[in-house]
Amino acid sequence: MAIRNILTYIVVIAIASSVAYAADPTQLQDFCVAVNDPNAALFVNGQFCKNPMEATPEDFFRQGLDKPGFTGNGNRLGANVTLVSAAQVPGLNTLGISIARIDFAPYGLNPPHTHPRATEILTVLEGTLYVGFVTSNLQNGENKLFDKVLNKGDVFVFPQGLIHFQLNVGKTPAVAIAGLSSQNPGVVTIGNAVFGAEKPISVDVLSKAFQLDGNVIKRLQSMFWISP
Repeated sequence: MAIRNILTYIVVIAIASSVAYAADPTQLQDFCVAVNDPNAALFVNGQFCKNPMEATPEDFFRQGLDKPGFTGNGNRLGANVTLVSAAQVPGLNTLGISIARIDFAPYGLNPPHTHPRATEILTVLEGTLYVGFVTSNLQNGENKLFDKVLNKGDVFVFPQGLIHFQLNVGKTPAVAIAGLSSQNPGVVTIGNAVFGAEKPISVDVLSKAFQLDGNVIKRLQSMFWISP
């Protein structure tokens, strides 16, 4: 009898744990502040949901990904990302995917950045790219770089949340298509986030973190940081 009760208890705990886990999906915003006001706006996966009976084919359609993004004079990085997410295609809401076209001028750079909510799979359509990502802290305390030179037709994966980059190492423009495992992958461009925050991070914090003189940090903070 005691053994039966123990087994019943284990099954109940397992079911409860499973239900709790299933009810707590990965967030699709950076944060969601809880409020007690029933009139406050409520988002489902970052978007309101349309009555499915009112959906149209246009909700699942987007054109223009055949057109190159601007990478010419005035684009300091020489790269341009055209994202198609749930914000551009409402029908993507709750489906957990998005896509982006990335255009590179010769030697253009998509600088080190992360996608906090998505793994990325990149396919090169034209040109030659040098790409890579850096692991989070390994057991030995190191961060390992996984890098590769990609040519037309090559594919490379950047795991969710890890810092990665793409550089056009050719003398001609390059184009890539990226699939992302979130309808709202988010992007944190490292230089922008660290040195270009709207309220600057303390010089004391950054100079100690990067082991740089405070004047160097101030110089970096004074620069105009941009994203592709």
